[in-house]
Amino acid sequence: MKDTEVQKSVREGYAKVAKQGSSCCNQNSTCCNNTKSALDISKGIGYSEEDVNSVPDGANLGLGCGNPLAVASLKEGETVLDLGSGAGFDCFLAANKVGKGGRVIGVDMTPEMLEKARENAAKDNYTNVEFRLGEIENLPAADRSVDVIISNCVINLAPDKRRVFKEAFRVLKPGGRLMVSDIVLTKELPEAIKNSVQAYIGCVSGAILEEEYLGAIEAAGFQDVRVADETGIATDSLESDPVASSIAESLELTPDEIQDLAGSIISIRVSGLKPE
Repeated sequence: MKDTEVQKSVREGYAKVAKQGSSCCNQNSTCCNNTKSALDISKGIGYSEEDVNSVPDGANLGLGCGNPLAVASLKEGETVLDLGSGAGFDCFLAANKVGKGGRVIGVDMTPEMLEKARENAAKDNYTNVEFRLGEIENLPAADRSVDVIISNCVINLAPDKRRVFKEAFRVLKPGGRLMVSDIVLTKELPEAIKNSVQAYIGCVSGAILEEEYLGAIEAAGFQDVRVADETGIATDSLESDPVASSIAESLELTPDEIQDLAGSIISIRVSGLKPE
């Protein structure tokens, strides 16, 4: 698929998520039609019930594959930028941590998501949060303007991940921090899955090898790149996932091949620092 086709498919897929309020791209499900509640999904990937209850209704769509804020150590007064902010869940959590003297900027390329996020911000009067339309490969933010960058299961959707990390490096202040949760691979996927639009939107076929992902962060200039934790995908999660099941059926995958696929996908939380 061409990059423009990928972006168009991802934008349409997440516009659908924004409209129907269903979840996509989490470690227990790789689709946009998951039937688990957003609360259950979020608790399963590292958020507390208090986290979920502290944001506006409708902000948590059950998206993500981890909690990047768990390793972010945000401080009052800091400026935070969220790559692929969706309906604003992580932005609102970050806003609660940086306080009124801080600032949170969410960037998303899906107008429907931005509309939902802005409605959520207005609903609970979040005056220290703003949402901008843009692609994470071309961030609508000035050089050296933010203290922390977070992202949750979004960079795997970007065709040019190296450019994403270069952009992140550009907008961070010296000494700034990168905190990301994402999906990566332990080994290459079969070509048929790589070429599946459904699998791309479901955060599978756009994922790259873990060492390549970490290498892209380091190549952008980040230092002290560390993996805080990593979690595998359970085979039964793939088998019960509508999108994963349809992909497996169309490709006529055997149970052993499904198990092999599950073993190829992991969720990681990774951090890095921009040198002073």
